[in-house]
Amino acid sequence: MKKVELLAPAGDLEKLKIAVKYGADAVYFGGEMFSLRSGAGNMSIDEIREGVAFAHERKVRCHLAVNIYAHNEDIEPLRAYIEKIKDIPLDAFIVSDPAVISVIREILPDAELHLSTQANTTNYLAANFWHDMGIRRLVMARELTLDEIREIRAKTPEELELEGFVHGAMCISYSGRCLLSNFMTDRDANRGACAHPCRYKYRLEEEKRPGEYWPVDEDDRGSYIFNSKDLCLLEHIPELIDAGITSFKIEGRMKSIFYIAHVVGAYRRAIDAYYADPEGFSYRTEWFDEMCKASHREFTTGFYFRKPTGEDQNYLTSAYTREYSFVGIVRSYDSSSGLAVVEQRNKIDLGDEVEVFGPGTEFFKQKIKTMLDEDSEAIQSAPHPQQLIKVKFDKPVKADFILRKEK
Repeated sequence: MKKVELLAPAGDLEKLKIAVKYGADAVYFGGEMFSLRSGAGNMSIDEIREGVAFAHERKVRCHLAVNIYAHNEDIEPLRAYIEKIKDIPLDAFIVSDPAVISVIREILPDAELHLSTQANTTNYLAANFWHDMGIRRLVMARELTLDEIREIRAKTPEELELEGFVHGAMCISYSGRCLLSNFMTDRDANRGACAHPCRYKYRLEEEKRPGEYWPVDEDDRGSYIFNSKDLCLLEHIPELIDAGITSFKIEGRMKSIFYIAHVVGAYRRAIDAYYADPEGFSYRTEWFDEMCKASHREFTTGFYFRKPTGEDQNYLTSAYTREYSFVGIVRSYDSSSGLAVVEQRNKIDLGDEVEVFGPGTEFFKQKIKTMLDEDSEAIQSAPHPQQLIKVKFDKPVKADFILRKEK
């Protein structure tokens, strides 16, 4: 049985490596230009080359997002950029604009192309059209139901792969093609500079009645009328696989490595448990509980099972739930002494109780009983950002294990 692909976001090189180590089958990322997440760290050409080599050594695929809608002034710089990266063995390009497709085809005629959700593919005729144009995979519109996906799968060639979002932020506008950011802030969402105005605080007011507000649900800070809950389909792995989805996509190139480790790890466990025993698969709430130790918002299943209602919006707040803080990441471990070099990410004090987890492992708790500085001198606190310290662990750890602390 061919496994569904777990596709993880990689906003920069460090995030790529964490996604790979925590269980992604493939990663997607942007370069410094032409990606729809200019606010993410993104990667230079040298970093892309290093990231692809790192991932390929571990048999993980790499997809480069080149999914802007290009303006005239973008064409020649795009052509020059593709020329510069054509020697990097990328596995696929994520595209949406026919002009971008033409440029990539001109320079890399054998490149694998995946059609971005920005292209709004919502039916099987459009899917077949894009397949005839040489598209290998469709990143389906978020507005599709599971029944519609099943029909698309049944009425398209088997070799056309279907990729669906399973986790992360939901755009309030159609498949993310939003003009609100451009209108309000002059930052074009379709060229990678979205200001996320869907998270702003709003009040509705009629022009001739200043100070009088329409009766929308709100608190004293305003009303979040565009504020969708985040997508989470961790509980529905069997239904998604049965519908014929090839790749499960996690949104979040601007998220932290702490978030990526938790979310990728949770979906990895669920997918592996399903394939270990498809008939006897049982969803485990501890996967969800563990995932929620990263910052998160309230969740919805989006359009997959029904048309979204007011229950899928959060009218009161756009804030995240943050019950744990990311306090450190292991850089190396000496098994003879039990000491690990830890890079601090938030303040750590002697006596703190932390939880420690790594790829494919259950977390364990322990108190920080021994903490040394880089000169092996005992210290009481590590308050400096990215300070390197030595911590003695009760159990063996490895590089890229993460320390978190309950707030």
